[in-house]
Amino acid sequence: MPYSRFLFLNIGHAIDHLFMLMFPAVAALAAVEFGASYGELLTLATGSFIAFGVFSLPMGWLADRFSREFMMTVFFIGIGCAMILTGLTQERWQIVAALTLVGMFAAIYHPVGLAMVSQGGGEVGRRLGVNGVWGNMGVAASALAIGVFADFAGWREAFLLVGAISIMLGLGWMRVVRATQVEGGGAKKKPVGPSIDWKRVLIVVLVTTTIGGFIFNAMTVSLPKVLDDRLVDFSLTATEVGAIASIVYASAAFTQVVVGRAIDKYSIKPIFLALVAGQAITLYLAVSASGWAMVVIAVFVMVLVFGQIPINDTLIARYTPDAWRGRIYSIKYVLSFTVSAAAVPSISIMYESYGGFPTMFTYAAIAAAVITLTVAALPGGRPSTPEPMGAGDD
Repeated sequence: MPYSRFLFLNIGHAIDHLFMLMFPAVAALAAVEFGASYGELLTLATGSFIAFGVFSLPMGWLADRFSREFMMTVFFIGIGCAMILTGLTQERWQIVAALTLVGMFAAIYHPVGLAMVSQGGGEVGRRLGVNGVWGNMGVAASALAIGVFADFAGWREAFLLVGAISIMLGLGWMRVVRATQVEGGGAKKKPVGPSIDWKRVLIVVLVTTTIGGFIFNAMTVSLPKVLDDRLVDFSLTATEVGAIASIVYASAAFTQVVVGRAIDKYSIKPIFLALVAGQAITLYLAVSASGWAMVVIAVFVMVLVFGQIPINDTLIARYTPDAWRGRIYSIKYVLSFTVSAAAVPSISIMYESYGGFPTMFTYAAIAAAVITLTVAALPGGRPSTPEPMGAGDD
């Protein structure tokens, strides 16, 4: 893959997550302007997160039916315009409408961008790992970006600026696409069918995505509060606890690159088994850990959780034909985003009524054990050579 295309796809992943989290990050500032509470303003973003999941499926289908390059152009320019509209809103219903548009355009990236990152064979795992780190950095940048604008300008100006930058990125993407199409000569490869083990692999991917998505969101959402509870004897400030959580996130995020390189060189199955079995063990240890031991265990948990991310995407890339890939990625992310959304109220219920975080860690450890048993069903080695479309399909 040409470096210029890969760079734009990486930037796209970063702004996808950055833009989705900007309004939640700015809700406290906007609440003052609208004469509302933080909670009231935060609920206005609900439509964007629903659209983010629901529209993944049609966006993947549209990209496979037409052009991924075109859909990425729609992503950059569309989400940029939606961010500008959000910055210009004057009424609450306008915020809801504008943010829903943000979620709708943001839904394009995962089924389309990841299908493009995985195109062309070669070091697919490494590319997906690097791309995943860019997405995580977008998450980390959301609060920082809003903090800077809160000090020097305003929340509306933040939306207007990043929206304009996204539109310019869309124009740049169009130029890169034209240039690479000319260099490539427009040659098309003969379509191929799925690998012989594709059904078994997709079942494993769907199960591990569903259960793993819950574990991932439960850990990323609850970690700051977990550390706050388990480090209570050290009288740390909220800023200090938040800084520790940020260090844990950042250090774990780069595991995706390491795992991506490993699965390019070695069989995925033993690496996948080691990661999910390690999750089960460390999550069980977290049930009763406290103090700095909890911080160490949290690092191991997050390293193992983040390390799993490029594996499912690489399995899809290796075992399915390119023509199907966008739709399969879209199904995967609809499942992942739906289950991830369910993790938040589940954490709240367990924390308030069912024993707190020890209960959460116990259930998460059991879930990781189930994933381990599921991964054991994966075929060993690398996929067999795909058959031509129409040959051997059933």
